[in-house]
Amino acid sequence: MKVALITGITGQDGSYLAELLLSKGYMVHGIKRRASLFNTDRIDHLYQDPHAKDLRLKLHYGDLTDSMNLTRIIQECQPDEIYNLGAMSHVKVSFECPEYVGNVDGLGTLRILEAVRILGLEKKTRIYQASTSELYGGLPENKNERGFYDENSPFYPRSPYGVAKIYGFWITKNYREAYNLYACNGILFNHESPRRGETFVTRKITRAVAKIALGLQEKIYLGNLEAQRDWGHAKDYVRMMWMILQADKAEDWVIATGVTTKVRDFVHMAFLEVGIELEFKGKGVNEKAYVKSCSNKEFQLEIGKEVLSVDPTYFRPTEVDLLIGDPTKAKEKLGWVPEYDLEALVKDMMESDVKLMKKDVDLLKAGHEILNQAE
Repeated sequence: MKVALITGITGQDGSYLAELLLSKGYMVHGIKRRASLFNTDRIDHLYQDPHAKDLRLKLHYGDLTDSMNLTRIIQECQPDEIYNLGAMSHVKVSFECPEYVGNVDGLGTLRILEAVRILGLEKKTRIYQASTSELYGGLPENKNERGFYDENSPFYPRSPYGVAKIYGFWITKNYREAYNLYACNGILFNHESPRRGETFVTRKITRAVAKIALGLQEKIYLGNLEAQRDWGHAKDYVRMMWMILQADKAEDWVIATGVTTKVRDFVHMAFLEVGIELEFKGKGVNEKAYVKSCSNKEFQLEIGKEVLSVDPTYFRPTEVDLLIGDPTKAKEKLGWVPEYDLEALVKDMMESDVKLMKKDVDLLKAGHEILNQAE
């Protein structure tokens, strides 16, 4: 039985990856930070699954800032594969805590590589380092001849998060070449799902659209609607992570869809999933969106109702306007083919969030009934 260790197992990617590896018969160890509240929502179902009682999932308390702790866990687990997915990954927040981001996202990667080297696991353990499209910074002159960013495109990070991740990228590459470690970088472009964190723009949008449709929220405030991203589904991307570590040779890989979409268009698609068509008016910070039509009888919104407004508060100090990746290498060398397109991704997220927000509606109704009975 293969053994895998996942940092960031309680996050979006970690939870999907744990599911995938368990389905392939792995023993999975995960590292989670100690917190006063339970933060295992995304993986709780793996414990509740009656077929997983054997049990091939074990959690360890740990932190990427604690090298002794990481070394002890790796020594105990003796993993065949390590997936370093743990990070402070919110780009805008990284401007507010740059030192912490550098310590976790940058030096945290070094601590894992050093632990594997010190423990003499170079020939046993394969390492996947979660890199990011934020390395490129969106500079148009750094694209390849097809107009995409690939494995050979120059880096120009535009945030403390991107800078920290560039250290993680290069130290992984350095240890691969200096110590012959099987260590790979996966340069992931934006990937979303119903498990995406609520502060990330796609999940912020789908949650807000569900709330607006159900009458729980009046409108949504967003930043740069012109920003363009290459959005894929997290399920497709974690499958590629696993494929990377099964390859004969350790290399670096771009994981992307090769299709770019504006934030405005993602908003439009999300509203259409609940039968609401929008009309956008104004430009820049003055842009707003209004209900143009509503075809879903379950969600009746007033025509002309304002449901979106731009708020400069959400603009980044240095904005990355366009990111689009070239997954040619992954497709040709590993045979990776995404199963979700953007429409399927938005549909998946909207169905999940509408179902989630309906629970809030039911709770409100139950509360009103209790108050009415008390009167």
